[in-house]
Amino acid sequence: MSETPHLISLNEACRLTSLSRTAINRWRDLGRFPKAVPMGDRRVAFIRAEVEEWIRDRIAAARGRAA
Repeated sequence: MSETPHLISLNEACRLTSLSRTAINRWRDLGRFPKAVPMGDRRVAFIRAEVEEWIRDRIAAARGRAA
């Protein structure tokens, strides 16, 4: 049986990445941020592990290494 992914809110994704909601939504529109999981009419969440991987990839890119 697989473990249920840990979901985080857009606000928590902002805290983890140090990006604003606007910046995250811009990256999402470009397809360059982890896909959101729809939770309701106006609510989305993100899989924490995917956001953390995105952060690691950005750090690796800034350091000139492959993730």
